Amino acid sequence: MHTAKALVTTDAPERYAKQLLSHLGRKNTVESIDGVPDGGRLVFAYGTGVVRPEPNQLVLEAAAPDVESLARVEEVLRRHLERFGARRELVVHWHSESD
Repeated sequence: MHTAKALVTTDAPERYAKQLLSHLGRKNTVESIDGVPDGGRLVFAYGTGVVRPEPNQLVLEAAAPDVESLARVEEVLRRHLERFGARRELVVHWHSESD
């Protein structure tokens, strides 16, 4: 399994988490995360994406069985979050956690 993580600094992590999960959840399954009421796990056909608000940041985690699918999960989460946060100039930088 290939994984990557991004920490996005923002003063509204809960708002962006809710917006991202709601928007992407229209076409994908959203699973709840124990202990994280405003977060969730998106299940795509090609991988998964975790959206978890923390104080002053939004944590994004991507996982997929191959690098091409991982890049696809990363791109979907990045593109949508950066569009939602364009006024506040949110930028997503992924860091690989794979072996």
